[in-house]
Amino acid sequence: MIDTPEIVQTTAQQTAVIHLTIPRDQIQTVMGPAIEEVIATVAAQGITPAGRLFDRHFAMNDATFDFEVGVPVATPVAPVGRVYAGELPAVRAARTIYHGGYEGLGAAWGEFDAWLTAHGYVTAPGLREHFLVGPDSGLDAGQWRTELVHPLA
Repeated sequence: MIDTPEIVQTTAQQTAVIHLTIPRDQIQTVMGPAIEEVIATVAAQGITPAGRLFDRHFAMNDATFDFEVGVPVATPVAPVGRVYAGELPAVRAARTIYHGGYEGLGAAWGEFDAWLTAHGYVTAPGLREHFLVGPDSGLDAGQWRTELVHPLA
C-alpha cells in the first residue's frame, strides 16, 4: 500500500555511498553488508548521518541492478575502501510512502508507476528508496515505511 503521491522539489544532499552493479538475485546478500560498510565508515570518521539510509538506482533490467547505497551526511566522508563521497542531486520528483516489508517494494513501485502514468507524468531515469522505518526499529514489517522517489522529466 502506498500513500497518495505528491510532486516535490528535493534539495541536493551530500552522501557517503557505495556503488554496486550486481545480478538481481544477489540483492539480498549484497545490500546488507554494503549498508553496514557505509555506516561503519561514517561512524569511524566521527560523522553523524544527516538522514535515513537510501538506495539510488541508476539502471535496472531483468539481469542486473546498477545502484548505490548510502546515507546523507553534513560533512564529506573521506574515501575508504568502497565508500566515497557522493551527492543526491536536487530534482523535481514524485514521492510516496510505501507501508510494508521489503518483499512488497516491487508491487509498490508498480502501483506508483501506474499512478504516475494515469496522471500524465513523464519520469526521468533513476529512482530512490529512503528507508524511514525498517528492521532496526524492532517493529513488525507491516509497520515499516519506505519513501519512494521518482525524478520527473
